[in-house]
Amino acid sequence: MSVRSDRTGPAADSADRSYTLRHGARVLLVDAAGRILLFHGFDPARPEHRYWFTPGGGLDEGESPASGAVRELAEETGLRVDPAELGEPVWSDATEFPFDGDWYRQEQDFFLLRVSAWQVDTAGFSDVEQRSIAGHRWWRPAELAASGERYYPPELPDLLARLLPPAAEASC
Repeated sequence: MSVRSDRTGPAADSADRSYTLRHGARVLLVDAAGRILLFHGFDPARPEHRYWFTPGGGLDEGESPASGAVRELAEETGLRVDPAELGEPVWSDATEFPFDGDWYRQEQDFFLLRVSAWQVDTAGFSDVEQRSIAGHRWWRPAELAASGERYYPPELPDLLARLLPPAAEASC
């Protein structure tokens, strides 16, 4: 896991761009068949740049990663759980990305949550999510790795291979 920084808010400048610094939390939501839920989205400023990504997002001020992860999970999928059900993060990373004309540098924690099944309810999407998410799908990790699709984080299939027992993937 990477080391977290305490920097937040708009600040960092690189030689050619200014970043909004933020912390985030994401959920690896895995069903009984060993499939992970991913959203299919795009950057409104670059609609041709399409990708798959996990539920989650930026933390509100003073919000813990687990609390932010369950808030985002409820908003994006309708699934409500207690932050304690997430346990400790299974992985952390830092990423830089453009979205809707702005650049972000985000340090984020990933939590693993297993469910027997879940019918995704996107009624809690924010305006920007409604405009930039085209759908969702449950993916088998090997299928995702072989798909040729763009997904974030790029290490996702390797991370899932490490976290999920081989029997879950083989039984799908």
